[in-house]
Amino acid sequence: MRSLLRLLVSISSKPFLPLRISKRSISVLDMENTSSSLLILCGKSPVEIEVAHSLKNNQNLKLPDNTDLLLRLQTEIDEPSEEDSFRMKYYMSSLSTDCFGRLLIWSPRLTSTHDVVSHNFCELPLGTVCVADVQFKGRGRSKNLWESPKGCLMFSYTLQMEDGRVVPLLQYVVTLAMAEAINAICDANGLPHLGVRIKWPNDLYLNGMKVGGVLCTSTYKSKKFNVSVGMGLNVDNEKPTICLNAALRELSSDAYQLRKEDILVEFFKKFENLYGIFLNEGFQALEELYCKTWLHR
Repeated sequence: MRSLLRLLVSISSKPFLPLRISKRSISVLDMENTSSSLLILCGKSPVEIEVAHSLKNNQNLKLPDNTDLLLRLQTEIDEPSEEDSFRMKYYMSSLSTDCFGRLLIWSPRLTSTHDVVSHNFCELPLGTVCVADVQFKGRGRSKNLWESPKGCLMFSYTLQMEDGRVVPLLQYVVTLAMAEAINAICDANGLPHLGVRIKWPNDLYLNGMKVGGVLCTSTYKSKKFNVSVGMGLNVDNEKPTICLNAALRELSSDAYQLRKEDILVEFFKKFENLYGIFLNEGFQALEELYCKTWLHR
């Protein structure tokens, strides 16, 4: 993990000087109504903030279908007022990781978060996450496409691995981290566990129905595997399947509802810890915990 953090720090060779924004704040709603895809860049520390400035100024990010991109900094826009929009400021203020999730790319509507991180892998610091409120060409297994409305937590992020033999096991660590994150949030708020289970190899199930899924893709370059990890999790949409908050209401009279930002913050906290164990000790060190969360007998 330290090497990943050093890579982030090394990106910045000059002291951070915040750019002065001369324009008034821009409405996300106005920009969402254009034919271009809007990407908002937000960083946790001066290091990531400077990277966000560089990406915007150099217009480095592209999409596979050459869709026009509008790149903006989080400081240049009004925070979305819609209740189900991802709250960037709240997420960043709650995040406490060393590497993952510290550079955020958010979009109100996007073809695929996975396309953003995988197509621009070399332009982004390791651990960069892309989140979308609405995703209309999400990627699944066997080249399946998924349309996901508001109410789902949809994100993709980047990492690098050197040992190709363990790359296929990464999806097990990701699903385990999400199940553990949901349990941790319930514990912190005095709520019963929802009973989210892992359906091998890459799905999350709740009450016998799919509530989330993971997609990991990789390319090999310079003796390293560049891995893009994507996940979709149904937080608020009760139909046509099941969602976390509907299950929570059935188990508890408490008015608390799971929020996408809290889930992502806790996920990266759990993943960073489990991923470190995975790299240093192998998956065997996580096998007992994984099997406890397994849907299968």
